[in-house]
Amino acid sequence: MTGYAVRRLLFLVPVLWGVGTFVFIVVRLLPGDAVDVLLQDSQNVSDIQAYRHELGLDEPMWQQYVTFMGDAATLQFGDSLLSKRPVTSELRRTLPVTLELTAVAMLFAVCVGIPLGALAAFRQDSWVDYGSRIVAFTFLAVPNFWIATMVLLLPAIWWGYNPPLRYVALTSDIRANLQQFIVPGLILGISTMATGLRLMRSQMLEELRQDYVRTALAKGLRHRTISVRHAARNALIPVITAFGTSLGHMLGGTVIIETIFSLPGVGSLTLNSITGRDYPQLQANVLFFGVAFVLINLLVDFLYVGLDPRVQYGR
Repeated sequence: MTGYAVRRLLFLVPVLWGVGTFVFIVVRLLPGDAVDVLLQDSQNVSDIQAYRHELGLDEPMWQQYVTFMGDAATLQFGDSLLSKRPVTSELRRTLPVTLELTAVAMLFAVCVGIPLGALAAFRQDSWVDYGSRIVAFTFLAVPNFWIATMVLLLPAIWWGYNPPLRYVALTSDIRANLQQFIVPGLILGISTMATGLRLMRSQMLEELRQDYVRTALAKGLRHRTISVRHAARNALIPVITAFGTSLGHMLGGTVIIETIFSLPGVGSLTLNSITGRDYPQLQANVLFFGVAFVLINLLVDFLYVGLDPRVQYGR
């Protein structure tokens, strides 16, 4: 297990190198840079050139790439071109918001998707089964940014209600914080919940038709005991894989949800970095998402061992 973990962590190095190189090239292919955004009203060419030289944006591409890779290797990404503050401090400031939003979304997806999928399998072809499948197909077909827009727009038109859009820290006011995070968290987790529901239902139906279930029933074990202790545990293995992958996608999905609900998280920071051509901040944010995605997949692999003792990793 330890050897496997070390190999996976070492694999993180080429992955991050590839992600960093891709982002470095793509963001510089976009028209304009941070100086064009910051000095868009300035007509003084000398001021624009001097500011671009101060930020190092007039250097050759290869030289900027070498500087970026050297800074990334030491986790020193420099200062944001827009806020003038260190990139890492901006990440630390916005990270709790994104983590809380993702935690709410994943908690909703797990606590609703898995039990509802198992219940749909237990009551196959009943109204519970048909209703849950309709809900799953609907939420998979409708994008979450459309749902978020309607949640903000329709209550304002019908009842004159606007949800709180000013961020309140969890340590300042728990109730106000939860009121602000519940709705965007549910919207962010809707598609993952629907995916988990469908997958849990199909896996439970497959497990309930296995020979070991019929053998256990023939020996006199209760159907509920077999379903919960054995069938559900086996069915959870692919479901956990789906949730692990979805957790990485959730982190990327926070870009849209945080922007719509005015949450100052890493997602909003990333979008602002894109529009403002803030290269250092954008590159650091994308690398953070890459590290998070790889570590989440590694955690999912370790959970396999707890769910299925037959799973063994090479030393």
